[in-house]
Order: sequence, then structure tokens, then C-alpha cells
Amino acid sequence: MKLFYHKLIGVSLTALLLVSCSKSFLERTPQSSLQETDITNKKGVNTLLVGAYGALDGQDFANGDMKNLSGGSGYAVSPDNWIYGSVAGGDAHKGSDPSDAATILQIVTFATNASNGFFNDKWRVDYEGIRRCNFTLHVLTNVTDMTADEKTAVAAEARFLRAHYYSDLKKMFDKVPWVDENSANYQKLVVNDYKVPNDKDIWPMIEADFKYAADHLPETQREVGRANKWAAVAYLAKTLLYQGKYAAAMPLLEDVISSGVTTKGVKFGLMEHFHDNFDAFTKNNKEAVFSIQYSANDGSGGTGNANQGEMLNYPYNSPFGCCGFYQPSQDLVNSFRTDDNGLPYLDAFNQHPVKNDMGVPDTIAFTPDDGYLDPRLDWTVGRRGIPFLDWGLHPGMTWVRNQQSGGPYAALKNVYMQVNQDKYYDGNGWAPGNAINYILIRFADVLLMAAECQANTGDLNKAEAYVNMVRERAANPIGWVKQYIDPNEPMGGYTNEPAANYHVSPYPAGTFAASGKDFALKAIRFERKLELAMEGHRFFDLVRWGLAQTEINRYFNYEKTITSDVVNGNFSSRNKYYPIPQRQIDLSAKDGVSLLKQNPGY
Repeated sequence: MKLFYHKLIGVSLTALLLVSCSKSFLERTPQSSLQETDITNKKGVNTLLVGAYGALDGQDFANGDMKNLSGGSGYAVSPDNWIYGSVAGGDAHKGSDPSDAATILQIVTFATNASNGFFNDKWRVDYEGIRRCNFTLHVLTNVTDMTADEKTAVAAEARFLRAHYYSDLKKMFDKVPWVDENSANYQKLVVNDYKVPNDKDIWPMIEADFKYAADHLPETQREVGRANKWAAVAYLAKTLLYQGKYAAAMPLLEDVISSGVTTKGVKFGLMEHFHDNFDAFTKNNKEAVFSIQYSANDGSGGTGNANQGEMLNYPYNSPFGCCGFYQPSQDLVNSFRTDDNGLPYLDAFNQHPVKNDMGVPDTIAFTPDDGYLDPRLDWTVGRRGIPFLDWGLHPGMTWVRNQQSGGPYAALKNVYMQVNQDKYYDGNGWAPGNAINYILIRFADVLLMAAECQANTGDLNKAEAYVNMVRERAANPIGWVKQYIDPNEPMGGYTNEPAANYHVSPYPAGTFAASGKDFALKAIRFERKLELAMEGHRFFDLVRWGLAQTEINRYFNYEKTITSDVVNGNFSSRNKYYPIPQRQIDLSAKDGVSLLKQNPGY
């Protein structure tokens, strides 16, 4: 049975426990005679745990509109971090018109401050997830109708989820307060009545939670969507990687690669088709280590269970309805250029730009680039003249709201297939919802993290082997975008002819060892840029590598020659972390002194 832990269950959770997700509720005392003792039992604690999962997407289908758990817009807290991770990292432009959601443009050009409401929404939503985990753990202590093993399993899931929420906060804001089930006033997390300073490094606590989960979660679960042992091991390894603890992370990643299985007991591996990771029909596959579950047309009467974080990110003036945001950058597209040997231009990719249709109306003929390209490009980026899944050839300017501001491209990994839209698309709201899961960690990510650890600890041959596993999947023609049999009937099938001049190869054996550690790390980092593009990782990768200032300013200097939106973009040393929300600093005051301290430079 699939675990749908979103708002369908959230409604019953609210009714049972009076833990409403609405902003107004978070700022008032619940009025009810229901006592904690009424839920201190197996059923109650498992319902609480489902609620902790339910915060993963950050959404609250409140008052007939799509809102996040803080009361703001769903896209402000999208768990894929498309704003904070991808657009801010140079994968994409904000898109749409310059004045549309200008708050986002301020964030991604690093011209914002601590009063930006998006930061407060992100903070509140993650802490709402933490509050739910803490309440689960608190109630669990006094439950008497569960075995010790059952209680341990629930505690492991709750601590896994808590570590996830804290790791998201840590990446975003660095110094954040640690509040657990033993903290005073822990249930008042979202309105900051807990009065805890942000003066400690919380990585050790995150590690401890993931370690507990890895030690106590089962390998398989009764429902898809729950965390298992291997998801916790992978997350623990990623936590260590973010701290530069490569030697400690490496054996964990090796263990996931050799022995890890999905919640249904299927051995982890790469899907033959790259796009299977972004298709609702093939979700929860062997590559998905841990995913956020979405559903559409599920009888809930709205889009609350669908992926609302991506509501803005469909081509403008297209069959999808809204709204022309999240347009891939030319810098990203150029990164998919390959040389005569099928290898990437690690440094010179912008010297070999991919042809685009900037300024070319749809009424004027356009022939797409005929040079060598990595086929992952056309599963990641919609570009003119190339099949846009099964929706037809991307028409170009017609589907772009403002080329001058956002460029000529469209996001693809978040788009549902036309052939199964009746099942996986939900149009009950003002913006589309879909049932495409967001994979927080997938097996390709595990392989590339393992490659990074191996390169940093000395085994360049093994690092190369892991990178080549990812590249070999890309090189397999079975998974390439193909031409339509009839472009006028895109659902009528495909020929065997590639849609573009795809040419990609693994690195020749011994390349990393012969070229040295610096080359190997550059190749691994570039492979992450290609494989994980538009999945919310880029900014955070650049920060942890110490490359953010150099790479993001290089991106601005190049991209501003093409579009106007990033002309004033500038990354300085303070921008490796986002500002602590001013609203939270103000709320943390105790005896007139704020316990939360702002990040340097803000």
C-alpha cells in the first residue's frame, strides 16, 4: 500500500489532534477539551508520525487555495529548493516577467535582506516539520500498547524526518537553534516562543538522528514513502560529506551501493531511462532512495496532495496553464556540449555555445543546434524544435513569457506526460498540480557522492568508475529523446532517430589517475551539474566546495550578455548562507535582547 501522507491524512490529523497547519492557528491557543492522553496510544502516535511525513512538501491546502504551512505561497517553500538551490546556483532564471514575483529575483541575484518573507516561510515550514517530529517523540514515551521494537521503529522514523528538516535549515541558514522533544516549549517552534539561541553547530545532532535511524529502521517498509535503513545511511553519508568528512562518508556510501535496497526490497540501481526518475508512471523505482510522495485526482477534491511547489514552472501560454517561471540558463545548456570524444568541456563549455532561438519569432524557421550534445539535455531543458515529452515540438517564443528577461528555454523535469495526464495531473486549482514525486536522494547522487569521497581519499580509479556508471547510462541510446513518427501527432509514437546529435561517452580508463586529483574533482563536480541539473542541488554544492563566489559571479558575467534579469547579480562572501529571517530574530527577544543572531554581513 502506498503511503499518501499529505493533506488527505492531514485533515484527519487536524481533526484528531488539533494541530492545524494554518497560519492563524499557529498564533493562537487551541480551543478544545481533547487531551494528550487521548492520543497516547499506538493509533495516535502513528497518526502523529504520518503528520510528520505530511510536512515534507510544506504545503497546506487551506481555504480553497494553495498555501504553504506558514500561510504563504506554496512555491516559496518547495522542497526541491528550485529557488534557493537551482536558480540561485545558476541552473536557471527566475523566468516570467521581471516584475512578476520580484521577491524571487532579489533572492537569486543576492540583492535581498532578512525581511524577505520567503525566508520566513521557509524557516517556519521546516520548523513545523520539526515540531511534528518532536511531538511524536514526546507522546511515544508514554505509549503502553506498543512493543519496545515498535516504539523504536517509530522513534527512528521521527528522528530521520527531524534530521531531514534540520539539514534543510542548516544548508539554508547555517546557525539555527536546535529544539528537540526535551526542550521547553518545543510545541511553540513556529512562533518562536521556545527561546533558544542559534549559537551551536547542529551538524552533530543531525548526525546523531540519522545514525539512530540507520541503526534502527528496517530495510523494508509496509508502505512506499516511508524511510528505510538505507535512506538513513545515504542521508548520514551526505551529512558527513557536507562537512568534508570524506573518509567517514565513504564506507557508508559503499554500503548503500553494494547492499542498499528500496522499501520494497529491490536493490538500488540506475534506471535504464534517465527520464524514469521524473515520470509519475515510473516513480518509486530502484533509483529512488528517498522521495516525497505526490498524488493527483485522488478524490481529495483539490490539489493539496499534488506537487504544488512547481505550480509556476510550466511553459507560458502552453497546455499547462501557468506560468513561465524557472527557465534554464544558457550557461546550463552549454554545459551539455560534448567534444569529439563525447566528453564535456569542463572549463570551455561557454566557448562552445548551443544555438538558441533568442529573438526568433515562431513564424520564422529555426533549425536546432546540430553539434554534439549530452542527451540528458533534452530530458532537462525544453528547447525549440525538440520533442517536449509527448506534447509536441517545443514551439519557441510562443511558450516563453519574456525571452529578454528569462531566456528561450523551459524546465522539463517537473512536467507530466500528456498520455497519462488524466491520472497524474490535477487542474482543480488556479495552477497545475502533478503527481511526479520529488526524489530527495537518488542512486545517481549516491554514486557521485561516492566518487567525490574516493577522489578526496585517494582512489581515483574507483572515483572514475562511479562517474562512468552515470555516464554509461547517458550514453545508452535506449534512453535518448527520439523524433516523433508524426510531429503533428506527438502521442502517436517515436522513431528510432535521435532528436539531436547526441554523443556522450565514459571517461577512458585511467583518465582520472593520469590527470590527477584536481582534474578528477572537477570532472565529478561537473557531472553533478549535468546529472542533477534543475533538481535543487547546485547552489548548495557550490557553497560546500568553496566555489560559490567564483562560479556564481562567472555565471552572472556570462549570462548577463544574454538576458537582462541578472545584470545586477553579484555574489559576495556573506551570500553562502541566506539571512536569518528578521521576523524570527524579533520574535526571539527575551528581556529586550534577541536570542537569534544574524548571519555575518546582513
